[in-house]
Amino acid sequence: MDLPKHSAKLKESYFVKDSSLEQITKTKELLQKLISYPTISADSNLDLIQFIANYLEDLGAEVYINQNEDGNKANLFATLGGKNPDSILLSGHTDVVPVSEQKWDTDPFELFQKDDKLYGRGACDMKGFIAALLCKAKEYSELDLKTPVSFAFTYDEEVGCLGAQNLAKWLDISNIKPKITIIGEPTMMKVIEGHKGCCEYTTHFRGKAGHGSMPELGVNAVEYALLFGTKLMNLANDLKSRKPSNSKFEPPWTTVNIGQIEGGIAHNVIPENCSLRWEFRPVQSSDYDYVKRTMETYVSKDLFPQMQKTYKEAELYTEVLGEVTGLEPTEINEARDIVRELTGQNDADLVSFGTEAGIYNSLGSSVVVCGPGSIEQAHKPNEFVSLQQLNACLSFLDRLKEKM
Repeated sequence: MDLPKHSAKLKESYFVKDSSLEQITKTKELLQKLISYPTISADSNLDLIQFIANYLEDLGAEVYINQNEDGNKANLFATLGGKNPDSILLSGHTDVVPVSEQKWDTDPFELFQKDDKLYGRGACDMKGFIAALLCKAKEYSELDLKTPVSFAFTYDEEVGCLGAQNLAKWLDISNIKPKITIIGEPTMMKVIEGHKGCCEYTTHFRGKAGHGSMPELGVNAVEYALLFGTKLMNLANDLKSRKPSNSKFEPPWTTVNIGQIEGGIAHNVIPENCSLRWEFRPVQSSDYDYVKRTMETYVSKDLFPQMQKTYKEAELYTEVLGEVTGLEPTEINEARDIVRELTGQNDADLVSFGTEAGIYNSLGSSVVVCGPGSIEQAHKPNEFVSLQQLNACLSFLDRLKEKM
């Protein structure tokens, strides 16, 4: 995990309060059930969503299911304690990354315990947190809640936070805007107040093939991809001068990366097609607008007209793979302050990986990221979450009752 040098300091009492054996056992049972659903992003998550829906409905929760356009995936939003603008939202994603071409020592979709560790795909990222939430939901349902508590479980977080974006639109239309949102991504239960955004694209170029000895008769797709890439590299340098004066990120500016250029068939053939894969990670929303506007203007007013000057049927378009909103640290963040108070931490950190936090923040909710397990385990074979981390999460969720 890439954290700043000044990591959060934990009070000695942080891990002292152990959750009951009954709660740990229940959480393990729920985690076993959740892992048994192979909710890889390319596949459906409906069976898992239906299991959670039935579970929460039995507790008296008001449950809504928000499907994608194809109807093969769904978000779940559920509330205990009625409707109230001051509600607390606890959120996690249900999808996991693939296990193909990974060498696992055990079946990745069967929970396996060895010593203090619980192994399985999604154990850390992030079904461990969801299992802890479902365990505590029963206890929450028996309280006389002054502040309602809601649960959001989404699809396709791993491929661009598509589910959360869909859910956010539904929440906005329904005028449901939780005051506090806690995202349970694996942070070793440290309080995270910010992360960069992540925007991923593939830009495609289609020119006109020809013999390499007569370049003026063709439109070289690779050359235009290189011109596009050069503009990106120049933009990357410009972004350094735009860094916020108080940026806590490392590096403190928005970064641009060209990941791959693919095109051409031989050294003496003018390449007809080329694709350039790139990303940028904004530290502030204004940089997102700046990068998009700069590249779109360059393409529409300069690069594409050059291509069409020689070949009217030339094509240049950008495929959006994912646009994940970042979470910008702010001086005032009620969610951060509440979680710091309840976990006994004195500070908050930043992380390099993206989450759904910025999407909920855009709804006006105060957002923090805090959950069990280490991001170093995420996406790897033999992924695990420790019982100590689940215990710390359950203890935190128990203290959260003070705010309900």
